[in-house]
Amino acid sequence: MKYFVTGGSGFIGSALVHRLVNEGHEVTVLDNNSRGKASRLELIAEKIRFVEGDARISEVVTRVSKGCEVFLHLAAVNGTENFYEHPELVLDVGVRSMLAALDACRANGIPQLVLASSSEAYQSPSFVPTPEGVPLIVPDVMNPRYSYGGSKIISELLAINYGRRGFDRVMIFRPHNVYGPDMGWEHVLPQFIGRAVGEIAKTPLGPVPFSILGSGAQTRSFIHIDDFCDGVLTILAKGKHLEVYHIGTTEELTVCDLAERVVAFFGREAQVFSKGEATGETLRRCPDISKIRGLGFSPKVTFNKGLPTIANWYAKNQSLAPVKDR
Repeated sequence: MKYFVTGGSGFIGSALVHRLVNEGHEVTVLDNNSRGKASRLELIAEKIRFVEGDARISEVVTRVSKGCEVFLHLAAVNGTENFYEHPELVLDVGVRSMLAALDACRANGIPQLVLASSSEAYQSPSFVPTPEGVPLIVPDVMNPRYSYGGSKIISELLAINYGRRGFDRVMIFRPHNVYGPDMGWEHVLPQFIGRAVGEIAKTPLGPVPFSILGSGAQTRSFIHIDDFCDGVLTILAKGKHLEVYHIGTTEELTVCDLAERVVAFFGREAQVFSKGEATGETLRRCPDISKIRGLGFSPKVTFNKGLPTIANWYAKNQSLAPVKDR
């Protein structure tokens, strides 16, 4: 197949591109590398077509996606810090790039469109594990955190409703806390690992002081990048038209447990304490993955098995972190 991938030099985008190339597909990548890195694709650089460009510009997307058969739309500005600090950019990239993707698919007759959405689209669910049919909400338009979730709600509406005409398949997947080496610095795991390394260096003996926001009872489920790619490939092979699929694990961890496990990985004990609440924090999130399990997907990497792959990478590469994250 001939794939076109926006955001293909990002963390999950580049991992998917590697997998598609390894399976023998032709891949064109569009990314402006504002958050992605060309180095993530250097091992397969000669096997792909890489175009540096802005996924928001319809003319560019239409021109470079011509001749492709499957449009994978992953371009977005992710990371909780960005939601709070750059909400206008988050919305602009999310909505404009979705419209550009739809314009390109229609202009070029691309029969399949697959959108990467997010668990942020449903925010604080009324029940957990959470299935795909849960209502999508923006709890507070004044809170910049919801810039990302709001952009994904808009994108899902556009994909589904444009997709009712002229496509063979339009599908949406919602990742749930994908993690792995070189995933960026704006996410909870890289930040916890970096702080653990720093606090351990300052605390040679005894428990390691480790601050968190909230009580620590908030929960998340984390899926390793290898399992995540398996999930996307399962959807590409067996997913149905106008369907939404959650990709994640049902292994639910509290934030306090997460901090303790990260510090314990480095052979120390954490003394976890709260330094205040995070406005708009979701108290519990864990996906119901029975729908994608029905297609044959089953995550294999437990958190304890996956943690060394990310902890070792970030511990060794702290010099690459932005100054504020060191």
